[in-house]
Amino acid sequence: MDYIIGQIHHLLIRNRKNIAVAESCTGGLLSNLLTQTPGSSQYFILGIVAYSNQSKQSLLKIPASLIAKKGAVSKEVALKMAESVRTLAKTDFGIAVTGIAGPTGGTKEKPQGTVFIALAGKNKKLCRKFYFKGNRSTIRRKTALKALELCAHLLPLSYRKKS
Repeated sequence: MDYIIGQIHHLLIRNRKNIAVAESCTGGLLSNLLTQTPGSSQYFILGIVAYSNQSKQSLLKIPASLIAKKGAVSKEVALKMAESVRTLAKTDFGIAVTGIAGPTGGTKEKPQGTVFIALAGKNKKLCRKFYFKGNRSTIRRKTALKALELCAHLLPLSYRKKS
């Protein structure tokens, strides 16, 4: 894990890029991990824990109709969270996580451990869906670590020069 955090740290500093985070099911864990390295203030601009649907609507401007139609745990909401936190913080990248850590809240369609992780940049955005096994704490940790892993693998693609 420290290796991945170090990769992100050096990548963002070297390329003079910054990031903002919108978290739901991880409750601030992702922001905590991204800021544990000295010097992270050079790239980490903002972290929002928008745990309730109301906070997603008021802080991140997620339309209530989108949450009602797709659910707070959905690709569409995760992407909107990443885009909104990026816009709000005026950063190069926004990352968002939303999911069901459990033990309650799951359904047959979206069981405990269902998580969406989204990354939004100036010209690219993506979202991945995951199913993590374990208890609440394990699911939250796996979500934060997978978000870091996605950042480490996907951020370099944003810096490739077109030939």
